Amino acid sequence: MSETANLTLALLAGCLLGAMFFGGLWWTVRRSLSAKHPAFWLFGSVMLRVSVTLVGFYFIGRGDWARLLACLVGFVLARFVVMKATLPREPVASATGGGPCT
Repeated sequence: MSETANLTLALLAGCLLGAMFFGGLWWTVRRSLSAKHPAFWLFGSVMLRVSVTLVGFYFIGRGDWARLLACLVGFVLARFVVMKATLPREPVASATGGGPCT
């Protein structure tokens, strides 16, 4: 396989790892707010997310700094995508100007 294809696959795999990591973080925080024992949720989540991410980086990188860097770039890109996707939706002010400042 060509080097470009390897780097592209590493970038996509990094995006997948990032989506899993940051999406899992978002889900865990929301779940822990109503959990009876939130510490268990948070601790279990961080252990699972970090373990899967580190194993993923290890196998994707395979000792090649370029693949590891491409995976890291995908991971960071996924962070921004998950942040944008999980922003709370603000209500739209009415056309009559009935916003919070009136």
